[in-house]
Amino acid sequence: MNDEDLRDCFAMFALAGAVMAGKSRTAEDVWAIADEMMEARNKPKEKDDEEDTGIASIAKRSYRRKS
Repeated sequence: MNDEDLRDCFAMFALAGAVMAGKSRTAEDVWAIADEMMEARNKPKEKDDEEDTGIASIAKRSYRRKS
């Protein structure tokens, strides 16, 4: 997926969220939110940021049965 397609998806999610929340948004508002999402996505990580954050960091847990 290229950046333009991703921006379109972010705009779609912003619009869907606004509709579900009962808020009225203009097209300019939705695209501004999508642009903010793109900026946050492309923001370089700070040195102090933990690498093991977010959905990709969820570890599989194993459970033992009690005898």
